[in-house]
Amino acid sequence: MANLTLYSINAVILLDAEGNRLLAKYYSRPPLHPNAYPTTKEQKALEKQLHSKMKRSGTEVMLLDGHLVLYKAVSDVYFYLVGSAHENELLLYNALKGFVDTINTLLKHQLDKRMLIDSLDLVVLALDECIDDGIVGEIDPEVLVSRVSKRTTDSVDMSVTLNEQTLLQAYQQVKERVAGHLLK
Repeated sequence: MANLTLYSINAVILLDAEGNRLLAKYYSRPPLHPNAYPTTKEQKALEKQLHSKMKRSGTEVMLLDGHLVLYKAVSDVYFYLVGSAHENELLLYNALKGFVDTINTLLKHQLDKRMLIDSLDLVVLALDECIDDGIVGEIDPEVLVSRVSKRTTDSVDMSVTLNEQTLLQAYQQVKERVAGHLLK
């Protein structure tokens, strides 16, 4: 039977060299297709299994427990994308490649565990732009970088405005208090 749904990704997992979770997003599907890994125990077991099997095999694509798993290693960070066994491998591969290339560009080609943790907000934004609730949205790294970069500059401008207003309000309050004490 053909796969007639847009929900093509079950999970995106980022692990370090020891197999510890850096970031993991598990997607649940509509009622007819519930989440393949609903509990934390099952998720941790999958991550441990992924780390041991993919590292040993050295392949980039593998069938594991009825799921198609794609794998890409950059420095000391391991990217895993888990989809249905009936899913299009090229779609999943391009989604993984687009996400990894976007992260690499955002981190100025210095992708390692420390940089990834320090820039986790950008990584999560990029992941959300690339994959929305298990549906592949955008795979072009240039488009993803521009979207994520635009969001971060917008949020910075807004926080600066809020900080300036807060500082101005604090200055007014101090000014009023000092004037009140001097007039007594």
